[in-house]
Parts: sequence; structure tokens; C-alpha cells
Amino acid sequence: MPAAPEPEILAAFEAAKGFMPTGEGLALYEAAVEAGRLGLPLLEVGTYCGRSALLLADAARAAGVTAITVDHHRGSEEQQPGWEYHDPQTVDPELGLMDTLPTFRRTLHKAGLEDHVVAVVGRSPQIAAFWNSPLGLVFVDGGHTDEHASGDYEGWAPHVAEGGLLLIHDVFPDPVDEFTGQAPYRVYLRALESGAFTEVSATDSLRVLRRTGAGI
Repeated sequence: MPAAPEPEILAAFEAAKGFMPTGEGLALYEAAVEAGRLGLPLLEVGTYCGRSALLLADAARAAGVTAITVDHHRGSEEQQPGWEYHDPQTVDPELGLMDTLPTFRRTLHKAGLEDHVVAVVGRSPQIAAFWNSPLGLVFVDGGHTDEHASGDYEGWAPHVAEGGLLLIHDVFPDPVDEFTGQAPYRVYLRALESGAFTEVSATDSLRVLRRTGAGI
């Protein structure tokens, strides 16, 4: 039977701000539980308000490891004012800039998971440049341009340990989804073509790959 979060964690996930459907969330949780058995941290790129981080944190808690989130918390392209996914409640009223960090912290606190997450606030490539520890799981869910998606892959995929998992969200093969999912799709293809990763599962737009080689 697939691993599943406790009802209160699933309820917190469904109540949190964010865009991941429940089916994909359950697949993420199952992968995180499996990866947690390696005894290594679980890292996500692209945190927003903490919806998916709740599931990673709960899986990390069960495994006795740490969930790490990487985000500058100023919002990705499609979350800026005037775009479809903009939420005015995430704007800092003094600066007029998006700031999802306070909402993220409230999300973790309400679920009782703050102690199981390390939030790294900054831009993904800058943080990846000095990261030097292996990871049991990397979940790529950041910006949807080729620049950002490729940067996340290049920065973090090399740190996935042998047997660990690389998850890529918003993988949409149809060219009609150029803005929302084509860059993650191209990264997904790149990971497969590298020979370093083998596909494990696909749940809607979520792809789960296992590190099986060294050729990133």
C-alpha cells in the first residue's frame, strides 16, 4: 500500500495556499517517504507558501531527516501583479513586493512542522553554487522559464545521491502549455537523456526519476 500522510497533514496541505493538486501531493509524499530511507535531507526548489513543503516535512519527520526549502519568496514570473496566479494577500504592503515567507512560516507552524524544515531564503543558483552535501530527494518546482528551470536542474540534480529521487513538477508535453510547463518538460527530457536518471512514475504533471548513473 502506498505511503500516505495522516489525515491532519493532508488537510493542512489542502488548506494551504498553492497550486499542487492532491493526487500529485500524494505521489510527492510517497516519493519523499521512500527517499527518506536513505537518511539524507529532502530538498525542494520553489516553496511559495509551503503547500508541498508540508508533505516533505512530514515525510522527513518520520524518517528522522530534515526537509530543506529553497526560495527567494518574491514569487515566480506568473505570480507577479497582472498575471493569472497573482495573490494580492502575498504582497508586502510596505514594499509593494511579493513576500510569501510570512505565509510559509504560518503554514508550517499551524501544522506543527517548523522544527523539521530549514528554510533557505535566496535564489536557487546562488545557493546551489556552494552546496556540497548529498540529498535523498530534490523536488524542482521553481520558475517556469528555460533559464530558471535549467538553472535549478543544473544546480541541484548533481547533488541527488545514488538511488535518490529527482522530482520535476509542471511537466506538460503539449506545446500549448509553453508558458506553464514546457521548460520543466524540457528539463525532464534532459534528465532522462543524461543517462543519470531513470523514470519511476508519472502522476499528472509530476515526474519521479531515480538517480541510477553519473552522467549529469
